[in-house]
Amino acid sequence: MAEEKNKGLFITFEGIDACGKSTQVRMLEEFLRKNEQKVICLRDPGATPISEAIRSILLDNKNAVMSPWSELLLYEAARAQMVEESIRPSLASGCIVICDRFYDSTTAYQGYARGLNLDIVEQANQIGSVGLTPDITFILDLDARVAAERKRKIGVPADRMEAEGYFFQEKVRRGYLNIAKQHPQRVKLLDGSQSVDEIQRHIRSSISPWMELML
Repeated sequence: MAEEKNKGLFITFEGIDACGKSTQVRMLEEFLRKNEQKVICLRDPGATPISEAIRSILLDNKNAVMSPWSELLLYEAARAQMVEESIRPSLASGCIVICDRFYDSTTAYQGYARGLNLDIVEQANQIGSVGLTPDITFILDLDARVAAERKRKIGVPADRMEAEGYFFQEKVRRGYLNIAKQHPQRVKLLDGSQSVDEIQRHIRSSISPWMELML
């Protein structure tokens, strides 16, 4: 028997730290709710008790000696729990699921930036996502120096991943650019230096064909 297609829509947002994706997630959620859509917003890693517990381990500065391979597997474990416990049931019920990061983050951070074998990372992503692929992914592209200045102005203490610094974030950015080239049908690359309203207009325009199919 063929697998039943999801009734909902799975949207993911990606980009380096401080690129503005969380703001866009919030704006899109508000827009969809105003238009009486069923929406759930999640973050990866996180969104479930087990996944949030793993997140705390991953981002704790006390765990600076963590192996990149341990890091990879922890991200995948948190993701698998989120998919099974939250994402799949929500999609099956016809909900629009918006996720702040998903497996493209693992490819960019652990693959391109950490230097882990990309083929192995892809295999791990398949396991961690339990075979689930986003319908559409938005990558907000922003110069790592601009992002660093944004974080400096905010003044929020950096977590373990954010503390890696400019050169690490620039590797992550190049990884995301490669991902966008490799998956042009799924991934929409947006200029993160534009105004938040302009970026949001591009996002709404991109998802409008999907919304029409759901009506």
